[in-house]
Amino acid sequence: MVGGKKVIVVMPAYNAERTLERTHKEVLEQEVVDEVIVVDDASSDRTTPIAESLPKTYVYRHASNRGYGANQKTCYRLALERGADIVIMVHPDYQYTPKLIPAMAAMIACGLYHCVLGSRILGGNAVKQGMPLWRYIANRFLTLVENWFFNAKLSEYHTGYRAFSRELLQKLPLEKNSDDFVFDNQVLAEVLWLGYTVAEVSCPTRYFREASSINFRRSVQYGLGCLATAILFRLARMGIVRSELFPKIERPDHRIGGSPVA
Repeated sequence: MVGGKKVIVVMPAYNAERTLERTHKEVLEQEVVDEVIVVDDASSDRTTPIAESLPKTYVYRHASNRGYGANQKTCYRLALERGADIVIMVHPDYQYTPKLIPAMAAMIACGLYHCVLGSRILGGNAVKQGMPLWRYIANRFLTLVENWFFNAKLSEYHTGYRAFSRELLQKLPLEKNSDDFVFDNQVLAEVLWLGYTVAEVSCPTRYFREASSINFRRSVQYGLGCLATAILFRLARMGIVRSELFPKIERPDHRIGGSPVA
């Protein structure tokens, strides 16, 4: 725990047998972590039996492959059911360092933020650390466009390293979101729609053969999905369209910390 709050790390896994145990070990080295939840999206390898052998771990396996977004929906649902006050998503591919877990959890536990991202861009070393140049350029372009549509100033929207408060997760319409990769982008758009401040910490990352990555075609689909989400957000904010992702709410005074004020 940190600040008396239960911290659960969730790992959306798919064919992660080569890196799961290594990532998990480093996660549990962070003493604030109370429990790990691994959701296996019907892997064809030994992800589930490996996860079941790990300490302080709850394992859930989908009967069929449902997609990255659907995997996260299960992760967050289970974390809330198991009493999490702070939920941190760490990919089991060992790309993001778990050593930032205590810092991210503390930023939420102290009441300053409800959402914290581990940003690959803030440190300025993403390409040096192995991010493909085409992916870096796409990341910067999409982030620039999204910041304009969302009226925000995030360094990136595409990191898979995220921490949320229980309060915030319970307010997000997660089940309305995509079951595919654009789920991540929709979640951040919804966080901003509700008026919450998103914090970022610089996160060094590793790029290697075993690290998960989507191919170019799916990356293009993801990018188009991000642009569609941003446009929908702006149209909903202007009152031109209605969307289940961005329901009408009283605009909060808000800020950093506590709940929105209607």
